[in-house]
Amino acid sequence: MTSINYNSSASSALQTLSTINKNLETTQNSVSSGYKVSKASDNVAYWSISTTMNSDNKALNAASDALGVGAAKVDTAYAAMESAIDVVNEIKSKLVTASESSTDKAQIQLEVGKLQEQLVSIAQGASFSGENWMVAAAAAENTTVVDGFVRTTATNGTESVQVTTASYTVKEHALFSSVTDGEGSGGILGEVFALDLTPETGEPDIPGMIDKVETALAKMTIAGGALGALSTRIDLQSDYAGKLSDAIEEGVSRLIDADMEEESAKLSALQTQQQLAIQSLSIANSSSQNIMSLFK
Repeated sequence: MTSINYNSSASSALQTLSTINKNLETTQNSVSSGYKVSKASDNVAYWSISTTMNSDNKALNAASDALGVGAAKVDTAYAAMESAIDVVNEIKSKLVTASESSTDKAQIQLEVGKLQEQLVSIAQGASFSGENWMVAAAAAENTTVVDGFVRTTATNGTESVQVTTASYTVKEHALFSSVTDGEGSGGILGEVFALDLTPETGEPDIPGMIDKVETALAKMTIAGGALGALSTRIDLQSDYAGKLSDAIEEGVSRLIDADMEEESAKLSALQTQQQLAIQSLSIANSSSQNIMSLFK
């Protein structure tokens, strides 16, 4: 039976065309944006995971940038410590020379004095971004360097985020406690800076001075080791942060990125289906128009 009030074939063809158009729109959005999950309604679980991980990845990248600043601080301090060790070794050699009774101790002190001034210059110049780890008064007793960002889950399922840091004890390893008007005091090199050779300095006094220099060198070696260990940790953490960031990006990509080969094939198929559905709707509509010929 043919009805002029309801055309079941046209209705069915219209529903099919509507479904195809909806699927085609979804596919076109995926092709144009590159995402198969671009909003929560596409897939709540994947969208939630990707949003959280993208946020964590940005925080991780920020921590990596902070690592770069920390590495620069450590490198600056290590360069100063290394230079200071060389200068103290020079002072040590001058004192060994002064142990010879025929030497001019006033002239040797002139050289030692210049080396002491160089130590102060090294300590004052070891500043990066307003921090100087070689002068304790110019920094906090303990300083920290950001080295990571982690998300942890407690036993009750509660998640929390944490910025991890590596510490360095400035007070313990500083070359000087303070520097005032070019005069260094305290710290590792306080006693070395105070050494003063005079014509009256006797041979029995020299070994005590050398012992002070040796003590300072031992402490500087420990401080240099601490800086080296911190530098190694920062380098390792920086490499790990880069690999972790890449892994997160790859994981998120697998969840929300569209497979362009698949979407391209799907787009071609849907465009063909759309054309056929339009043709079917046209045929279904034309069947009703054929009734007009019965009234001629």
